[in-house]
Amino acid sequence: MNKPVVRKFRCAVYTRKSSEEGLEQEFNSLHAQREACESYIASQRSEGWVLVRDQYDDGGISGGTLERPGLKRLLADIEDGLVDVVVVYKIDRLSRSLMDFSKLVEVFDRNGVTFVSVTQSFNTTTSMGRLTLNILLSFAQFEREVTAERIRDKVRASRMKGMWMGGCPPLGYEVKARKLVENPADAAHVRWVFARFTEIGSGTVLARELAERGVTTSRGHRIDKKFIYRMLNNRVYIGEAVHKGTSYPGEHAAIVDIETWDKAHAILTKSPRKRAAQTRADTPALLRGLLYGPDGAAFSPTHTRKGGRLYRYYVSQTVLKHGAGSCPVGRVPAGEIEAAVIDQLRTVFRQPEIVVGTWKAAREQDVGISEAETHAALIRLDPLWDELFPAEQTRILALLVERVDIGTDGMSVRLRTDGLAALAREMSLKVGAAA
Repeated sequence: MNKPVVRKFRCAVYTRKSSEEGLEQEFNSLHAQREACESYIASQRSEGWVLVRDQYDDGGISGGTLERPGLKRLLADIEDGLVDVVVVYKIDRLSRSLMDFSKLVEVFDRNGVTFVSVTQSFNTTTSMGRLTLNILLSFAQFEREVTAERIRDKVRASRMKGMWMGGCPPLGYEVKARKLVENPADAAHVRWVFARFTEIGSGTVLARELAERGVTTSRGHRIDKKFIYRMLNNRVYIGEAVHKGTSYPGEHAAIVDIETWDKAHAILTKSPRKRAAQTRADTPALLRGLLYGPDGAAFSPTHTRKGGRLYRYYVSQTVLKHGAGSCPVGRVPAGEIEAAVIDQLRTVFRQPEIVVGTWKAAREQDVGISEAETHAALIRLDPLWDELFPAEQTRILALLVERVDIGTDGMSVRLRTDGLAALAREMSLKVGAAA
């Protein structure tokens, strides 16, 4: 008599552990779960259950999310028709969320897959089994929410005591014995940032200066304006611990004194536009947008204060992006390069061929202007220059100069012929009005 053919059921074991603690051990929680599930599958061999050798494990991942690599591989194999039964140690190993589990059950039902928990006996194909499943899941979700509340309460109580609760330590600190400890080298940079900001009031300029000095984050990334403003608003630097917007005295030592903090925040309360306008007014840059280096990169204006004196520079964008040494001409003193350009312009105004060319260009727009008037207009700008406001000087330079190129062997100035003509007409009109 022939024996009845027993249908084979391909069984996949899924294991999960919320924390990474203990995963490095030779026999951990995932191994224990798998061993129990495999023993259960072996006990059902007479029913045709066979183990799928692919392993679906998620170590150190919460059951409150479906974004798990092992679970995703399991669902993909189910959709491909490679699994008939999903076996877990307990229901909450698959999910702790009732809503997420209902989604998983929909996938199981659509593909004719049975779900089994080896420690909680039920069958998802019956209405009573589904009711039991929902009750167990409700308790699993309740347990998860209670645990989360307990963790939040612990964090809040610890922060109120000023304790460090983990994460990436702010620049200037390092973690030792689960406490924030000052890192002397980085702390010096933090103090300099606060002190420098109280002088210039500009995060943009400060970011450029930090790039020049080669100062980076603790992970080696460039410090930008956003990072600076986060630093300036981080109360950890004055020895406080913050939780949900409320500050408490911290266990760690302060890096920045309260006087410097108050000065910096007095500046931060001003409108960013007003601060930017004030910075530009305090530090005029005649060659802004006109100066270029030997590699074709533009130069940006910046400044620093030492001993109460203001020192202005133009810095190559190449240096700002790639650090010192990336350009043969990294930065130049603003006063010297501006004076050299102005001296070259004054020399140009006295050259007869320039005067004639300017007069011809001006005459195309104003037939009544003479060569003598053009010459007088350009010459008159020489003694008048020093009396002009910085904004007017900047406007005239932008009108006259198309570009200034600097290199290791000197400087070249490219003029705007149409700009010279426009300036000559403007100056001649002023001369006529004064007469």
